[in-house]
Amino acid sequence: MTTTTTTRSPGDPADTTGTSDVELLIGGMTCASCAARVEKKLNRIDGVSASVNYATEKAHVSYPAGIEVADLIATVVRTGYTAEEPPPPRPAPEEAPEAAEDPELAGYRQRLTVTALLAVPVILLSMIPALQFADWQWLALTLAAPAVVWGGLPLHRAAWTNARHGAATMDTLVSIGTLAAFGWSLWALFLGDAGMAGMKDEFRFTVSRADGASTIYLEVAAGVVAFVLLGRYLEARSKRQAGAALRALMELGAKDVAVLRDGREVRIPVADLAVGDRFVVRPGEKVATDGTVVEGASAVDASMLTGESVPVDVGVGSAVTGATVNVGGRLVVAAARVGADTQLARMARLVEEAQNGKAEVQRLADRISAVFVPVVLVLTLVTAGVWLAVTGDTVAAFTAAVAVLIIACPCALGLATPTALLVGTGRGAQLGILIKGPEVLESTRRVDTVVLDKTGTVTTGRMTLREVYADGATGADEVLRLAGAVEHASEHPVARAIAAGAAERLGELPGVSGFENVPGRGVRGRVGDREVAVGRLFDTLPEELAQAKEAAERDGRTAVTVGWDGTARGVVTVADAVKETSAEAVGALRALGLTPVLLTGDNRAVAEAVAREVGITEVVAEVLPGEKVDAVRRLQREGRSVAMVGDGVNDAAALAVADLGLAMGTGTDAAIEASDLTLVRGDLRVAADAIRLARRTLGTIRGNLVWAFGYNVAALPLAAAGLLNPMIAGAAMAFSSVFVVTNSLRLRTFR
Repeated sequence: MTTTTTTRSPGDPADTTGTSDVELLIGGMTCASCAARVEKKLNRIDGVSASVNYATEKAHVSYPAGIEVADLIATVVRTGYTAEEPPPPRPAPEEAPEAAEDPELAGYRQRLTVTALLAVPVILLSMIPALQFADWQWLALTLAAPAVVWGGLPLHRAAWTNARHGAATMDTLVSIGTLAAFGWSLWALFLGDAGMAGMKDEFRFTVSRADGASTIYLEVAAGVVAFVLLGRYLEARSKRQAGAALRALMELGAKDVAVLRDGREVRIPVADLAVGDRFVVRPGEKVATDGTVVEGASAVDASMLTGESVPVDVGVGSAVTGATVNVGGRLVVAAARVGADTQLARMARLVEEAQNGKAEVQRLADRISAVFVPVVLVLTLVTAGVWLAVTGDTVAAFTAAVAVLIIACPCALGLATPTALLVGTGRGAQLGILIKGPEVLESTRRVDTVVLDKTGTVTTGRMTLREVYADGATGADEVLRLAGAVEHASEHPVARAIAAGAAERLGELPGVSGFENVPGRGVRGRVGDREVAVGRLFDTLPEELAQAKEAAERDGRTAVTVGWDGTARGVVTVADAVKETSAEAVGALRALGLTPVLLTGDNRAVAEAVAREVGITEVVAEVLPGEKVDAVRRLQREGRSVAMVGDGVNDAAALAVADLGLAMGTGTDAAIEASDLTLVRGDLRVAADAIRLARRTLGTIRGNLVWAFGYNVAALPLAAAGLLNPMIAGAAMAFSSVFVVTNSLRLRTFR
């Protein structure tokens, strides 16, 4: 059955024709195993496909007709968490605080501060016998009790909620470990010998035999809670920093705009702008939305959207993008796209979708996290049993078991992929590189061949004046001046290129009278006292001009003969100009280990001339749009992994077939939709940057996973063998998560 997929906005009724998508904000998740539980419960509903991201705290859910969003929310609530739809977007107030305080972050900071102030004296008293005055243990209990109970309340509450739903998470491990250590200490103090005056304790890095009735673990209970809260606080702050690029992108737009109403300027909120409205952009102001300049000339700074540092000149007829900054004169712009259709909104949507997605490596990590906690609980019991059986020492068995509980928390495993993806995609957006999804990262690693469409990708896509040849008796400027004057009256692309080139080189051109278009052969007209003809209107050419024309055509250029008074006087050549940065871009792609291939429907002579100019040796020319797909597939059958860079409608199918599709953002919507990566700026060098960034992000993810897996694999045997004090285990567990997030944040420095 064919279904239609629609994206629902908050408050819309359920779709009754096919599959609908909704994004839910999930609350109460504290680790990757929480996300795995919610995802598993949602996916058990018939027809539902859900992906839950721990780092972004969001669930993307596809659901069939007959199921309501309320049913999905109820399922999440029954699992022990909260869920709600995101509120509809509202325009931000003009004078919003620059960085509003995150309530979660503020809560963690307050709880961490109090807990640390209570835990530090307990740890010092327990570790340094010289500080242990008579009855010091009772002061330690007084300080440790609120640290464990109040400081660890979020952990205990989450563990209890999960237990009620028959589940175990990281909070279960920490809660059981700290409460067990605290409970043992209470028993030793009130019912054993630990409460006696003059009792001395000594901190040990490893498990040792001792009298259980005189051993207390207050420093473990308070210290582990403090370390876990520190890890949570740093993790929350780092996650906020990781998402800063997307937030900055979404806040780039103008807040209000001066619209022209009956010739007067009326300032209105940008949200009230409609397609077709004309609005004014003064120097220093942001362009309110995507549109076309209808009055004025200026330069526009698009660096915040494209990463391009040099402002772009615009004039009447030029397209401008919302959120770019006018740095020159006054402009009047006709709005072409508003709201969710603007390039800024589409960029933000693509980035957010990529950040909410999951790479295959993350799915593996999630599956491991889901079973990891129950396995650790079993391992804890086994550790305690083995120690008791081998040594008969209850204290040593208890200490080793608590260390196993605390060291095993799989936080780092759950954060390894999403934090790197958050930072990598956000940094890409700042540089004008939009990564559509995490699976794209895995494709960039395998690619070894890059197919480059010629027109609009390697070249500018428009005809440009190249050389002017003149006979010995006439100057080149005179040939160009007269040719430009006559061609100025024609609409042919070659004529426009000659006229524009002449005006640029020589300034204002003379007028023409008696203009005539000779179909299929050229144009002629009177300029001053001369009858000028341009095109194929001369039967014979002087030898030097004939040779110049032949050489130009051999190099793939279009050669036009210019003459007057019945005699050929010169040859003007035009061609689709190669972009200034294309040769450098091809070199950068080669440096990444990629073999460039030029693909075009143009004739072979033109294609080979362009290829020589930019340093490409492999050319596929004279292919129809449908044959571009066959060309890509032929390379794939040769065992190559192919990336395709294009910008036109005729490239869309090839972009979709390629192992990695890169669309120039200056191209068509069809090409952008079919691609995996979108390069907002029409500069081929960004293609190399995009592949480098994607590979760097994937490398960071793999490094994070190696650390997270390696940490747990190495630490668990050490804890089980009694080589780790539980408090050291708690510190190591907390800093494992911090390491993973900090490593991901290094992507923010990508250049």
